[in-house]
Order: sequence, then C-alpha cells, then structure tokens
Amino acid sequence: MKIAIMGYGNLGRGVECAVRQNDDMELVAVFTRRAPEAVKTVSGVPVYHVDRLLEKKEEIDVLVICGGSATDLPKQTVEYARYFNVIDSFDTHAKIPEHFANVDKAAKEGGKIAMISVGWDPGMFSLNRLYANAILREGSDYTFWGKGVSQGHSDAIRRISGVKNAKQYTVPVESALEAVRNCENPELTTRQKHTRECFVVAEDGADRARIEEEIKTMPNYFADYDTTVHFITEEELQRDHAGIPHGGLVLRTGKTGINGEHNHVIEYSLKLDSNPEFTACVLVAYARAAYRMSKEGMVGCKTVFDVAPAYLSPMTAEEMRSRLL
Repeated sequence: MKIAIMGYGNLGRGVECAVRQNDDMELVAVFTRRAPEAVKTVSGVPVYHVDRLLEKKEEIDVLVICGGSATDLPKQTVEYARYFNVIDSFDTHAKIPEHFANVDKAAKEGGKIAMISVGWDPGMFSLNRLYANAILREGSDYTFWGKGVSQGHSDAIRRISGVKNAKQYTVPVESALEAVRNCENPELTTRQKHTRECFVVAEDGADRARIEEEIKTMPNYFADYDTTVHFITEEELQRDHAGIPHGGLVLRTGKTGINGEHNHVIEYSLKLDSNPEFTACVLVAYARAAYRMSKEGMVGCKTVFDVAPAYLSPMTAEEMRSRLL
C-alpha cells in the first residue's frame, strides 16, 4: 500500500512512525501547506507543497489527512475524497453526522472510500460502546477520559493575557468511577465525572489571581468543572509536563436474568504515553481497511462501525483463526 500524509504535525509524525511498523505499507510522500524545504521528515520521505497533491494522485493508495477538526478536516477531507481514498480523525462528536454527509457525497462522486472519525474517541471507544450496548441490552453507558493532556483546553489557557505557557489535564473522579464499577448506575453530571488540573507558567508581573479566575470561569472549557490551577516555572513545565499522554475508559453496566438479578460490567481501558502516536496507529490500521474495501469496489464515507475486523489486520484469515480466535 502506498500511503501519503497531508499535514506534518504531531499526528503526521505519528503516522510516519506507524507506517514504518507495517511491512505491507510504504510512505511515499508528505504534503504540507508550509514551505516544503522547511519540513524535515524523520524517515527522509519527500515533502511536497499541497499544491502538488493532485499531480501525485496515481502514486497514492490512501491519503491520511492529519489536520485539525475545527477548520482543516471539514474542508480537506471533503475536497480530497473526490480524488483519493482518504482517512481522517475528525473528533467533534456533535458534528460527525454533518461531516459524514459532506464527505459521503464527495467520495461517491469520485468513486472513492473515505474513512472518517478514526482514532480512540471517536474510534476504538465508539466500537466498544457499540459492542457493549449490543450485548448488555438492559444497562447504562459511561465514558471517562484521562488522566491526560487536553490540547484544546491547554491552548485556551495559553490565550489568556499574562499566560506564557500551560498544560491542562482531564482527570476522572475516582468516586464516580468506583460507583459505576459497583453497578450503582449513577446519573452523573459533567462536574461529577471529571476534574481539570492546570499547570500554568505566568509572565513576570502577571496578576495570578486574575488568571486563575479567568480559567475557572471560562465557559465551555472550565466553568462546569472543579478546576485546580498550579503556577509553576517554565523549567518545571518542560521537565514534568513535556509529553502528551492521554487515555480513558468505556464502561457499560447491565443486568441479566428473568428479574435482572445478575449484574455485569464491561470495561475497556486505554493508558497512552502519546495521544497522537496511538491515534496514528489506529489511522494506519484503518488505512489498510480502506485500501482493501476500495479494492472490493466499495465507495462512499465509512466509519469504524462499517469495517469488519479482518480488514484491519495484515494477517491472513488462517493466521487470525489460529493465533487470535
């Protein structure tokens, strides 16, 4: 499979590394909106300006689009789905139906496969919610995120006047998680499920009390959560908070039996040292699926719900049956 990357940030670099771990794939190019000569890839693969993407069309089996969900993917995935088999990690949950419809139209016009919202949430967490819901029909679903860095929330803090740098962690509330595991079926508010912990480097002379108040009262980000703000030095931030870890849990509790006398808990957990590198690994597995589904003549937009597990693995059917079943 000939793989190309559109966008070379943290996720693009993760895809580059993931392709190197798959013998049935080859990375043929990276495309960027920046000056190509300013972008140095880890593997030495050629870098081209995005304006040259269409001229390389015949050399690419799957284009992995590594832009952001806010502004990049709603435009890029729709645009390129007409010409390439594409895959993205669009993760604005509320807008997935709209994104799907737009991409589906473009992919069908071009006779291509487009795989959207691939990663761990949406993605692997979505699959586990579906499996658990299908199995335990009488029950409740719960998703907890963290402990991990929220890049969007960290950026929001950095936009506050007087803030030099910052990292924000989403942290599950242990008592709420324990109540779910105990099959108490709690009805949890946003505040009861997660807390937010902020590590902030303030500029010299900045009003720390004002900064803390602005963080804690920020609508859509922190106002609905119990938020703790720690002021630290730049050295401490780089030493203790340089990584991009994340993860979380998907749980479903349910009852079986004539009178619902037996309780069950399904739990799927991820603990990730690098959020973008793990997401990249999921993208690469689904790129394989997109390639195979395209070879079978499928077209249009797909999500993880539409992909049979066998399409993801480089193993043969015989190997899967003997080693994994």
